[in-house]
Amino acid sequence: MEFNVKKLASDAGVFFSRAMQFTEEKLGQAEKTELDAHFENLLARADCTKNWTEKILRQTEVLLQPNPSARVEEFLYEKLDRKVPSRVTNGELLAQYMTEAANDFGPGTPYGKTLIKVGETQRRLGAAEREFIRSASINFLTPLRNFLEGDWRTISKERRILQNRRLDLDACKARLKKAKAAEAKAAAVPDFQETRPRNYVLSASASALWNDEVEKAEHELRLTQTEFDRQAEVTRLLLEGISSTHVNHLRCLHEFVESQTNYYAQCYQFMLDLQKQLGSSKGEIFSGTFVGNAESASPAAATSPPAAAATLPAVPTIPVVPTIVGVPNTVAEGVLNPNEVKPPASGTRRARVLYDYEAADSTELALLADEMITVYSLPGMDPDWLIGERGNQKGKVPVTYLELLS
Repeated sequence: MEFNVKKLASDAGVFFSRAMQFTEEKLGQAEKTELDAHFENLLARADCTKNWTEKILRQTEVLLQPNPSARVEEFLYEKLDRKVPSRVTNGELLAQYMTEAANDFGPGTPYGKTLIKVGETQRRLGAAEREFIRSASINFLTPLRNFLEGDWRTISKERRILQNRRLDLDACKARLKKAKAAEAKAAAVPDFQETRPRNYVLSASASALWNDEVEKAEHELRLTQTEFDRQAEVTRLLLEGISSTHVNHLRCLHEFVESQTNYYAQCYQFMLDLQKQLGSSKGEIFSGTFVGNAESASPAAATSPPAAAATLPAVPTIPVVPTIVGVPNTVAEGVLNPNEVKPPASGTRRARVLYDYEAADSTELALLADEMITVYSLPGMDPDWLIGERGNQKGKVPVTYLELLS
């Protein structure tokens, strides 16, 4: 108990001494030991790394999980060392709704079939998003979080110790300065006009006491200087390790970009596949709709070619048959032959192909990325398609795969 009381009193004395030194420094009444320029640069670089790492970490978390409530929930689970429950992505939830709607509407209907196809693509997009979030969390967020919760905490702890060592050193310097000033004053020549020799004896005794105080202050200064130098070296080594941290974060950043690239590439491929599926079934849907309307029409309407031609303009040089030109179809395969289509006298344009495209049937023209072709539209043609020509080859091409030039 006595030891604890002494230690408590000693710690209180040290704290009081540091508080006085810190206050006097802020008031400009005490000198402060300055660190060298290189050390100050290391401190500034460490603070900059910590601040930007926090900002990048927080914004990446927002990117991966835009829902703030979900982020708070994940944070609480992480702090409680519990596994975060699996959460359905928005794409997977949309896929579920589309599939259920298709079952209610009838999976054999055109709308039901399309809902199933789109829902399956949304499910694949949701799964890709889940994998991207998992990869980014492991390869990017975890290293950043480990730095802030591990290395940076160690650096902050050693910096606080260094700050205390510096305050102790400056306090010892102040005590030594005061002791030397008092010793010099006590050692001054006494007033010889004083007839009583007692004053000289008292002066000599005080000088000896202050001499002991100076020696004690010098001893404490040497000890605190040694502790300060040792702590400064430890802190310097930790601060210089920030360079290794930057190298590690650079590697993690490359992995994050790679996982993000793979994610968007997967999404792009999924949507291309879906576009082809919908394009191949679009003709069937519209053809079936047109045939159904034609069967339900009156005989007078069936024998009125001019009215049909006014509704759906016929392509020049092609027999006037009610069809939608430019849509991949099955019933109109013998009606529209791109090789027999004559380009208009004006209205042709040059176009650059953006992506490779594989023709779905003989009426379409296969494309290669970056090649140049001539394109034009025909009356009554689906606005999503054009007629493309490459030398002697001719066929329908999707507009979304082209960059139209002047």
